[in-house]
Amino acid sequence: QNSVLLDKDGKRKHTRPTFSGQQIFALEKTFEQTKYLAGPERARLAYSLGMTESQVKVWFQNRRTKWRKKHAAEMASAKKKQDSETERLKGTSDNEEEDDDYNKPLDPNSDDEKITQLLKKHKPGSALLMHTSENDSS
Repeated sequence: QNSVLLDKDGKRKHTRPTFSGQQIFALEKTFEQTKYLAGPERARLAYSLGMTESQVKVWFQNRRTKWRKKHAAEMASAKKKQDSETERLKGTSDNEEEDDDYNKPLDPNSDDEKITQLLKKHKPGSALLMHTSENDSS
């Protein structure tokens, strides 16, 4: 697994170990269950996978870093989504001036068109009901 090569000066140069699919699968399954391995657990896992304890330790350290980054990205995405939803809801309350028209008592001299527009804007189903009831009474 850990082959030793010689560099141009003839010094020993270690290459990065490559793990088999079976080893990675076992490491991932173990990581799902626990993010940290105690000494004896690490030794057992390393022995069962034909790896050194150091390799298992470093793999877990790297995997936790990857997990934290992904978790942080998910949290940032969720916060961004929540902030945009909050902003959207805030935007609807920014229309309070327009809502004031809706909440004011109706002027008996106001025309039906103005009433219809207010109803359409604030309660989409209400305008339909109003037209239906007007047709029924005609």
